[in-house]
Amino acid sequence: MFNGMKLDMIDVGAGVLRVRHGGYGPPLLLLHGHPRTHMTWSRIADFLSPHFTVVCPDLRGFGKSFQPLDTSDSRNSSKRAKAEDCIELMRRLGYDRFAVAGHDRGSYVAFRLAMDHPDAVTKVAVIDSIPIIEHLERIDWRFARDWYHWFFFAEPEKPERAINADPMAWYSAIKPDLMGREAYADLMTAIHDPAVVHGMVEDYRAGLTVDRLHELQDRAEGKRVECPLLCLWSIRDDLEELFGDPREIWRSWAVDVQGRGIDSGHHVAEENPVDLANSLLRFFGSR
Repeated sequence: MFNGMKLDMIDVGAGVLRVRHGGYGPPLLLLHGHPRTHMTWSRIADFLSPHFTVVCPDLRGFGKSFQPLDTSDSRNSSKRAKAEDCIELMRRLGYDRFAVAGHDRGSYVAFRLAMDHPDAVTKVAVIDSIPIIEHLERIDWRFARDWYHWFFFAEPEKPERAINADPMAWYSAIKPDLMGREAYADLMTAIHDPAVVHGMVEDYRAGLTVDRLHELQDRAEGKRVECPLLCLWSIRDDLEELFGDPREIWRSWAVDVQGRGIDSGHHVAEENPVDLANSLLRFFGSR
């Protein structure tokens, strides 16, 4: 797990991020989803680090990275704010240009990086996601039933109370046998910390407020991702079932889209790391 990689706490100006980094070759930033930390990438990093200099942070609000100050619109937990953290992180590691992959909530940060910083991002991979407003504009009863947490997490205080009352009940789908002992212990620390729970919920509140507005502005201005975009999705999750082929949706947001489904449940980096790592290696390793 993270063979030969360093674990650092790096000040990015707004606060301090916990970061695992190392390897050989061009820089590749990996961004985790909810409720994970950078530890979700442990097996992926070992596949990729012989070919890339891999950088895996805990996003602000998650894991052992800093907690931003609260605002009424959750803008300090926005994907734009998290993208700015990533830009500064990579600069402090010596990289002005890099590739990025994100899973779940981390894919929205990767998307925002590619939209806001086209001169910095060479390629982007989004895993198990479509843009936030594409979700919201396609809502049906199935989405309301199965993705209700998007809207519950938008409520003030109640989500934190529910999760903190029994974190293991809320996150009952976590499977330690798939994660590895060290990653599981790290995640247990995160979900039992009320400050981290709040930070993770604020990420969703930002999604329905400031992040949604940023995407609406992008669409109004005709902005698209200019670099190559890889869309991957877990075929035993429900993204394709709910919304159809994710590649078709991403083609409204990027000029060069490719992708495929992977035989996995939602946490693909843990459930099928070989297929995911090979997909990323082919995409980021090609010219």
